[in-house]
Amino acid sequence: MSKAEDERNRQAGSFGVVADAYERGRPPYPTDAVTWLVPVGARTVVDLGAGTGKLTRALRRPGRKVVAVEPSAEMRAQFARVLPEVPLLPGTAESIPLPDTSADALVCAQAWHWVDPERAVAEAARVLRPGGWLGLVWNDRDVSEPWVAELDQILRGYAEAPTEDRQADRLGRPFEPVQSRDFRWKHLMTPGQILDMVASRSYVITLKPETREELLGRVRALLDAKHPVEMPYVTKCYRARLS
Repeated sequence: MSKAEDERNRQAGSFGVVADAYERGRPPYPTDAVTWLVPVGARTVVDLGAGTGKLTRALRRPGRKVVAVEPSAEMRAQFARVLPEVPLLPGTAESIPLPDTSADALVCAQAWHWVDPERAVAEAARVLRPGGWLGLVWNDRDVSEPWVAELDQILRGYAEAPTEDRQADRLGRPFEPVQSRDFRWKHLMTPGQILDMVASRSYVITLKPETREELLGRVRALLDAKHPVEMPYVTKCYRARLS
């Protein structure tokens, strides 16, 4: 394993130690984006890499069964406190603990860039019913807002995001060509929630403690100067139908 791969795996497994900050600071997903990702008629929907259930909450609707799959025990514990009524299973996108052709849709939020795409695509195709949909989604901070661009510059000065390749535009067979759409929106947030959002990023979690505190101190100074009350987001969505 290369040094870069080892660091990527370390970051991928880092979220459990900040599960509470993740729950407090990570945003939800806009309803119109979720509606675009998941067909109205879908009766069984799987949330892959469900984390603390940020997307799961938006997936629920009358007459639909939602099943969450999450590898981290700490994140599952946080999920169970927030959504005790939702079935929650340990597993990954490469090893989904569900039977063949058992789901109408699989959705993966903020996590597909961590997966082995060849294995994960094969697993998604196995679990989906014919004609089912695989949806991938990320909430990105909207850096067209000047203060958010400053925040992004601070973060990039300390650590790069784990990968710029989200592997979302080329799922390949047996899926049909990928469709994509962006949704712009704003989420009300306190400065404390913005700090939690920053602290729950993998590339911040895995910094040396003194470096992480220095970074968070600079973020606090920016928030004290700008007094933001909301975070603008671009929710980037991808979907592909199982042919």
